[in-house]
Amino acid sequence: MTCASRVEQTVALQRSYPVEARSAALHQAPRPRIVPRSAWTGGGLPGQPSPRYDDKVIAVFVHHTDSPNRYACADVPRIIRALDAGQIGNRRWDDIGYNFLVDRCGIIYEGRAGGVERPVTGAHTLGFNHRTAGIAAIGTFTAGVPVPRAMTDAIAALAAWKLGLADIDPRTKVRLVSSSGKSLYKEGAAVMLPALAAHRDGYATSCPGAALSALLPAIRERAAHLQGRR
Repeated sequence: MTCASRVEQTVALQRSYPVEARSAALHQAPRPRIVPRSAWTGGGLPGQPSPRYDDKVIAVFVHHTDSPNRYACADVPRIIRALDAGQIGNRRWDDIGYNFLVDRCGIIYEGRAGGVERPVTGAHTLGFNHRTAGIAAIGTFTAGVPVPRAMTDAIAALAAWKLGLADIDPRTKVRLVSSSGKSLYKEGAAVMLPALAAHRDGYATSCPGAALSALLPAIRERAAHLQGRR
């Protein structure tokens, strides 16, 4: 069972946004190294539908996969394939829900198809898949479980880069609109949520676990520093 067990299937959401002209972001962070999805798909998935996009990403949600922590990083492609198989096969989703996954060694993997630099609509946080990206920490990080520093550094670097594309400060809150009454907010409600949020900020869950959630303030500060903010 993964952390993203309560999400919405974006295949049914054909919402579109106008493309906004914008100047170059003032606080862009370097793009971290991201392993392409071909490293874990083995050359593609049958029947893959066309990706769906929003106009931009203004927030990221951090998850954990609720899977074992003791794994060799060389085995991560196999682990992601298993997560993908569960989400596509058992739940009949169109693709893995997370936009990115990060392992205990700090290696970042592309998850959902569509292009890492583009605002791909994910399937990771019920009610708040639009204008957001989902980052999944591979493992289970409940209270008292150590969270590898390499993992939190990678999450900070990824969030700094992704939010920097829209010049979003990771320490601020942003306006998001709930698309499902099964989230913490009624459908259509406009709410202010952290730009670098925990899954539990938008849905009634303990995800990404107490241990990782406790580190999010420090991750936000690190991400802001990487963007060149004071």
